[in-house]
Amino acid sequence: MSTAARTLIGLTGGIGSGKSTVAAMLADLGATVLDADQIARTITLSGGSAIPAIRLAFGEDIINADGSLNRETMRVKVFADPTAKQTLEHITHPLIGQAISEAIAAILTGTVVLDIPLLTESDRWRKQLSAVIVVDCPVQTQLDRVTARNGWPTDTTQAIIRSQATRAHRLAAADAVLFNDGLSLADLRDQVRQLASRLGI
Repeated sequence: MSTAARTLIGLTGGIGSGKSTVAAMLADLGATVLDADQIARTITLSGGSAIPAIRLAFGEDIINADGSLNRETMRVKVFADPTAKQTLEHITHPLIGQAISEAIAAILTGTVVLDIPLLTESDRWRKQLSAVIVVDCPVQTQLDRVTARNGWPTDTTQAIIRSQATRAHRLAAADAVLFNDGLSLADLRDQVRQLASRLGI
């Protein structure tokens, strides 16, 4: 199958960077966005493909009465225990990768944006991508946004930030950077539009 008419672009950024907002703006401009977080949620719903292995690895107390993953309990567990985090990723990452690959294969033309929070932590996708967009902001801005949005304690958000790639690591992998700090939505949309034009979206 020829993929000449299809362009793959990676999109990443730390928690609270505004990556999901940028993804939605790119979708509005005509890109097809494949959201790794949404896929992760889907496979951990009742009947999801990850549930049997999660139940086996972690026990019934991690599963809600409706058969879905108890995400809050799991979040506490994986940030308290690196081994639990590795076990969960060993279960979910291959399933997420398979779902993304299948979705890519079904799209023959246009621009496909892979919205993957851990894009720069893995070398799985980079060689397939025409460009990597990083949505960046200071760590304090991440903390402020996530606290306001989720109401989590600061130490919880800090633990999540520490578990992700550093800003320097992400920026080193970037072909394009959207610095999303102190911008209005209109300003961010203008920057996204300009970047999309440069990338041919």
